[in-house]
Amino acid sequence: MKLILTKKPKNVTIIEGFPGFGLIGTIATEFLLEHLDTEKIGLVEMEEIPAMIAIHQNKVIEPISLHYSKKYNLVLVHAINVGKDMAWKLADVVRELAETLSAKEILSLEGVGSPNPEEGGRIFYYSTANGEVKKKLSNIAAPLQEGIIVGVTGALLARHVKTPIVALFAEARSGLPDSKAAAHIIEALDAYAGLDVDIKPLLKQAEVFEKKLRGLIDKGKKAEQVEDEKHLSYVG
Repeated sequence: MKLILTKKPKNVTIIEGFPGFGLIGTIATEFLLEHLDTEKIGLVEMEEIPAMIAIHQNKVIEPISLHYSKKYNLVLVHAINVGKDMAWKLADVVRELAETLSAKEILSLEGVGSPNPEEGGRIFYYSTANGEVKKKLSNIAAPLQEGIIVGVTGALLARHVKTPIVALFAEARSGLPDSKAAAHIIEALDAYAGLDVDIKPLLKQAEVFEKKLRGLIDKGKKAEQVEDEKHLSYVG
């Protein structure tokens, strides 16, 4: 696994959204890429996953790509396919990215299960930052009192990371890409980071992203199955 950067802006804020519960992080970062003026500044090469990419609108969609917004001095980590059991390695890559760019903060966007799926809409947070940050968050989200955090965000919080981490969690429907929950987390992120994102078309666009991402992920799973079948045919 290798971090590759073509540019190295400093003192940035990193926003990462890896595929997880409800695909919240992936849908949210996809929306931000569409609504912020960004340029691609790097990617993460991964030999631990099948050699496959997606093509969308005549563009290559790498498993993990890095994008920079000069206006807000932030770096978006956009992830479509991260393979299996890669959370610890990916957390180390995010930590390396933060250290290389002297990041001020890492914002993680995640989903969390809701006891009342029909209601939903709540945003929670967990932060390693100081009291001022937590005071600001208190007007946006409730502290996460109980829960199991898995994936890259869980691995990041378990690692020793010098950069302050703020994890935002949106209540999501179990096992489904949840565009509505992703919209809620974008609203919370906008309130916290002041990105001036136009939230009026958010839900409609999030549904479009949901369908697009569902298609890309389904194709990725089918490609993995084909790869496994080829491997079995070689060794069987």
